[in-house]
Amino acid sequence: MTHTFDELVEKQRAAEQAHHRVDQLRHSYGPPSQPGGWTGRQTDTYETALRAWRDLAREARTSLNEYARESGRPRNEVEANVREMVKHPAR
Repeated sequence: MTHTFDELVEKQRAAEQAHHRVDQLRHSYGPPSQPGGWTGRQTDTYETALRAWRDLAREARTSLNEYARESGRPRNEVEANVREMVKHPAR
């Protein structure tokens, strides 16, 4: 499957947003091993967010690998360019 550079940026951005959501939940809920633990709903919400992040990150990595291979560019170079665009979209 052919990917454009802009698609790679969007996939990476989505993965990072999902990771941020996981971090927010972890901070909001506290450690799962705390006295009283998490409620069933908190556990379900956290696990769903975690799966979404992992799926999006895997898709971003796979697409990045395919793009690098198809374009003949080094993967680390493509990854650095994508991360730069995610951080500074106006460039």
